[in-house]
Amino acid sequence: MMGPHPAVADVRRAVRLALDDLEPGDLVLAACSGGADSLALAAALAFVAPRAGLRGGLLTVDHGLQSGSDRRAAEVARLPLGLDPAEVLTVRVGTAGGPENAARDARYAALSEAAARLGAAAVLLGHTRDDQAETVLLRLARGSGTRSLAGMPARSGVYRRPLLGLGRATTVAACAALGLVPWEDPHNRDDRYTRVRVRRRLLPALEEELGPGVAEALALTALLCRDDADALDEWAGRACARAVVREPGDRGTAAAVGAEREAAGTAERAAGGGPRGAERVALAVPELEGLPAAVRRRVLRRAAIAAGAPPGTLSAGHILQVDRLVTHWRGQRAVEVPGGVGAVRRCGTLIFVAGPSRGGGGVPESSPLP
Repeated sequence: MMGPHPAVADVRRAVRLALDDLEPGDLVLAACSGGADSLALAAALAFVAPRAGLRGGLLTVDHGLQSGSDRRAAEVARLPLGLDPAEVLTVRVGTAGGPENAARDARYAALSEAAARLGAAAVLLGHTRDDQAETVLLRLARGSGTRSLAGMPARSGVYRRPLLGLGRATTVAACAALGLVPWEDPHNRDDRYTRVRVRRRLLPALEEELGPGVAEALALTALLCRDDADALDEWAGRACARAVVREPGDRGTAAAVGAEREAAGTAERAAGGGPRGAERVALAVPELEGLPAAVRRRVLRRAAIAAGAPPGTLSAGHILQVDRLVTHWRGQRAVEVPGGVGAVRRCGTLIFVAGPSRGGGGVPESSPLP
């Protein structure tokens, strides 16, 4: 008896490995747009879930950005895969951060709400190795550290990405072998979108000039960067605990700073929003001065976000400016970062505070004291 097509077997194996820690009866949802990646993923879940003692369901999001999107979403929800529940999530896409970011934010908000409402143990996303390579290239182009270059995590909260080790060609072949006809999103051919240009122009050009294997190499880079970033973040967490200066009546600042990465470090967080933090975070400069730059800047980023800076708009450039208050102290004025947060050095303490930074007592002037 012949087994499944190799591409089908590869996708099923990836999904099975991604779910091997779940309990019998757990509900797993596949986020499916109808494209080849998510369609192959949903079909694999429909095969794997009952054999693993799990329940498999499907979610599809109608962004309302194209004519007939509601009809197409309904067709995806009716796919005869045997997944139940199968729901259409209708969202309203805003404008913050541009069309791509706004659509992503709306999509993840809807998926997270549905997962909580349905009691899902996991939501599977169809990102492949090619998506990971595109992400790394985009972040390289804007100047990023190891955390950004780590790309998309295989697991983040309720979300799991089983296909990060497989190329897009595998999902296309799997759909063809199963007789499934993927939907081709016109947006994926629209060169007005940066990611589309990376996919259709830049990656093929790199493959042509450098030879095959560029996507695989970029995905490997992401994996290696993630290992390094995880180690540095753990170090930064310990450094935070030592550097935070507790002020009278302050019981939660250290916890807020230490929890920043969990609260704000996921790709699914809205680009323009940040956690509501302590609004005032104080760090001991002598503790910061003794840290390696990579660790110190992570501590500064955590403190800024805990004070209210939106993680999606807090750039490396902002953190470098704040870092100069530690490493190149000349009595300079406060440094402002997104979210109305200012950083100021006073009496050997670096203070992050949210609120008006000019006049009115928001961010105090830096004092040229040690």
